[in-house]
Amino acid sequence: METATPILDTAFWITSGAIVALLFLSAFFSGSETALTAASRGKLRAQADKGSKGAKRALSITDDNERLIGSVLLGNNLVNILAASLATALFTRLFGESGVALATLVMTLLVLIFAEVLPKTYAITNPETAAAKVSPIIQLVISLFSPVVSAVRSLVRGMLWLIGVRTDPDSQILAVREEIAGAITLGHDVGAVQKEDRDRLLGALDLHERDVEEIMLHRSEIELVDGDLPPQELLETVLQSAHTRLPIYKNDPENIVGVVHAKDLLRAMYARTTDAFDSKDAFDVMNVVMKPYFVPETTTLDDQMREFLRRNTHFALVVDEYGTLQGLITLEDILEEIVGEITDEFDTDETVPVKRTDAGDWIVDGSMTIRDLNRATDWNLPDDEAITIAGLMIHEAQMIPTMGQVFSFHEFRFEVIAKSANRVTRLKIRPLKT
Repeated sequence: METATPILDTAFWITSGAIVALLFLSAFFSGSETALTAASRGKLRAQADKGSKGAKRALSITDDNERLIGSVLLGNNLVNILAASLATALFTRLFGESGVALATLVMTLLVLIFAEVLPKTYAITNPETAAAKVSPIIQLVISLFSPVVSAVRSLVRGMLWLIGVRTDPDSQILAVREEIAGAITLGHDVGAVQKEDRDRLLGALDLHERDVEEIMLHRSEIELVDGDLPPQELLETVLQSAHTRLPIYKNDPENIVGVVHAKDLLRAMYARTTDAFDSKDAFDVMNVVMKPYFVPETTTLDDQMREFLRRNTHFALVVDEYGTLQGLITLEDILEEIVGEITDEFDTDETVPVKRTDAGDWIVDGSMTIRDLNRATDWNLPDDEAITIAGLMIHEAQMIPTMGQVFSFHEFRFEVIAKSANRVTRLKIRPLKT
């Protein structure tokens, strides 16, 4: 008579222990994948700079996300499949053919709760800390599975290539600037970042995408000084101006020969009066002017700001591809793109480019850029086809508007309230939807 084999024998306990160990490994791989992919590289870099070896190792691992994810998924699938196979064998031994369905149900619950949801929830709440802790073991796993992962990666790329998909392992889904900008915008949407802070941060990030022609003072608004004026008239012209630096021309306004600083002119004038010279007519303004600094209109604001800092100057004249004067730009203009409008004691209410009336309308200077108006009002008027708000209205209307003419587009009402020749100098704007 055969002796019945005990169910709870040594093989049962070894198999059960192996399943538990495999579930633990599955939880480790799942949590590690979430931690390393969710961890902020900026925070990891900050921790690494403070001496954290784990953070430094995590940074190194995440440099190649494709290899990282391939290795972790390989390990995770190995332990999950092995655990499911052992569970099926164990439950079949205990319950017969019905053990297959029971093993599937039990392992699904165990893997879902203890190997997926639990470790991933912990990892997502403490991604940087978890990434630093698991990095030594994951680095070993990557080294161990590297040959297999490389082969699988080549196979996958070959299959994708056959269907016309090209992969670039060095490309990033989002550029760093775009990622930062998205985080700032999201922070503002949820109330964590103030509007003023959002505008300053996004303004600084956008400098490399914008050209000087977008914010320069147009040539029609530049105050030019005739270098052939008598000294007394020259001095009066400079003193009456609200600006400290003025371009000097000779014979033709297009012939800019220098830039005079009011303080340099006053010093020179004062020196000649104290020296008791006989005639002010002997004064030559060319002795005190600075050499004009010309820049192309396609220069980015980021590059121009660097040039201003390198040259120790704040003033540049903007020319087009033919060398024709188009406008001027100052360091203050670029800084205003970051911090907003900068006013001083010479700026009056009339120079403020946008004001709101008691009726809820907005009175806007026609030369105000669309981007500045959007920042001031939190609107989203498009700036693809025009730079200024007057240019946008003319582009949409496909005509030079007349005084008092009204247009409606982009869910706004535009009314021309001031013109100078063919230039729209003042607009009244009202949102059609509140």
